Amino acid sequence: MSKHLSKEELESDPLIENYNKAANFFNENKNTIIALFISVIVVIGAFIGYNFYSSSQEQEAQQLLAIAESYYSEGDFDKAINGDSFELTYGFLAIANNYSGTEAGNLAVYYASVSSFKLGNIEEALEYLSRYDAPKGILGVGPISFNAKLLHANGSTEMAAETFVKAANWDTNNSTTPYNLLKAAEAYYEAGNYSKAQEFTKRIIDEYPTSNEVASSQNLQGKIAVVS
Repeated sequence: MSKHLSKEELESDPLIENYNKAANFFNENKNTIIALFISVIVVIGAFIGYNFYSSSQEQEAQQLLAIAESYYSEGDFDKAINGDSFELTYGFLAIANNYSGTEAGNLAVYYASVSSFKLGNIEEALEYLSRYDAPKGILGVGPISFNAKLLHANGSTEMAAETFVKAANWDTNNSTTPYNLLKAAEAYYEAGNYSKAQEFTKRIIDEYPTSNEVASSQNLQGKIAVVS
């Protein structure tokens, strides 16, 4: 036989009691809750819109980059950097400036630097490269090593050596690491910092004994012994 609950028993039921509390809370804070709900919807909508915009920007930048890359491949480095006003095409600089938040825009900065170097404009190449965000891992080693070569060509020998060390440590492996360590040692030797040159040639010999750079490191150590 079913039991009929009294009004007092119903009101003391945990589920009903919690529901009543929630209902009272909502009624007391209805405006705040609605405003918070709308804010969440706006944030979600903005996030979706931003992702759509970013994707669209990346696609546009990649298409423009392909045209500038074609000028680069043809050896027309000036047009690759500045575009062609007659053909209304973008160069690397315009892509880098107008699509700075995209991967293609970042890559355009690097291309602009290399193109400037090809044209013999070392300082301009360094300025462009300072805006480049090198990727993590081995893909970032080449641009950092290139930066060191630009510094060396510009007469900043010790800074070039430091940057070669940065390239060597960016991704530690048996190929690019000993190569950049040797370039660092050679730059330090050229700058007259023989202790640093000795340090990095020793590191090559100790840590990378089978690398192609060992013979050059030993040769450099012989030169260091003569002058120090």
